[in-house]
Amino acid sequence: MKGTLVDYFISLIKIDSESKNEKAVALKISEDLRFLGAEVTFDNANKKTGGNIGNLYGYFKGNINKKPILLCAHMDTVVPGNSIKPQVTEDKIITDGTTILGSDDKSGIAEIIWAIKEIIEANEDHAPIEVLFTISEEIGLLGAKLVDLSNIKSEFGYALDSHEIGHAVTGAPSQNSMKFTIHGKESHAGAAPEFGVSAIQIAAEAISKMKLGRIDEETTCSIGIIKGGTATNIIPKEVILEAEARSHDSDKLQKVTNEIKQILLETAAKYKLGDFQASVDSIIQKEYPAFVLENDDPCILLAKKATENIGLPFKSGIGGGGSDANIFNYKGLKMAVVGSGMEDVHTVNEYIKLIDLENGAKWVKEVIREYSKG
Repeated sequence: MKGTLVDYFISLIKIDSESKNEKAVALKISEDLRFLGAEVTFDNANKKTGGNIGNLYGYFKGNINKKPILLCAHMDTVVPGNSIKPQVTEDKIITDGTTILGSDDKSGIAEIIWAIKEIIEANEDHAPIEVLFTISEEIGLLGAKLVDLSNIKSEFGYALDSHEIGHAVTGAPSQNSMKFTIHGKESHAGAAPEFGVSAIQIAAEAISKMKLGRIDEETTCSIGIIKGGTATNIIPKEVILEAEARSHDSDKLQKVTNEIKQILLETAAKYKLGDFQASVDSIIQKEYPAFVLENDDPCILLAKKATENIGLPFKSGIGGGGSDANIFNYKGLKMAVVGSGMEDVHTVNEYIKLIDLENGAKWVKEVIREYSKG
């Protein structure tokens, strides 16, 4: 682990690790943790996710008699995340514009490991530290859902999986995923269009009646994928809609989900031709539950103290996205989401400022120090 934090971060993002293909980066990280003195294990979550390696757990014993503090990040990236070519400019790290950067979430991983490295190399006294690097976060928090928390000794922790350094996300919404298959009737579009029932027409009519986007201050809804049709000269017999709804209020989440489904069913019911009746099949799945932490929770107060110690302003608030923290809070392990400096994530314009990468590692080091004191 020679060189600088920037060098280390770049070494991680150069390793391909799209969801379900985290093995290479996980083995690299495990070697680095062992080099620093951690006990390292992998679970077998990948046997259920279909990936090529499980969640990575590391434990640093420390020399202060306290329970550990947990630091978490995920190892997978979204697509396009292969063959990343990082470019270091005067003040930030970017890509060549053809891929994402992978600071979501390798900035979190790099900052956690580098902070621990500096504490150990300085021979600082510290409480035990647990690190958990998960798989398949980007495709449904799959790794976190399969973590056996009986193996975790910490009572609280932080997921470095947000943007601004010094910002703690104290709550996040629940999410429902929806998949609707609309069944129409196939026919020749030129010779016999009157004998067909267009699934695309049903979908379009239904979508026009839906309220999408920002529903209220707590709730959002989006149709993100539409698939259907085989040729312009065929009345399409099937369309698939994939959607999501999120809300901090479980009743609102259910209401929005039910409304989307009902609109589709009512629209399809209007399309009948002879003995044929258009129909809709529905698959609705709860991806993760909401969570909320109070601003005076010790976990948040510790984050605030660490932020102020490194000279940055502290902010906290409710977020709009889901993360591994949703799963861990639901399972009873208190976890806040904190910033690692990533920006424009999930796009080819993703970047991280050099100062934010440095401050992220400083924040991790300071939160370990403060926890070890108190």
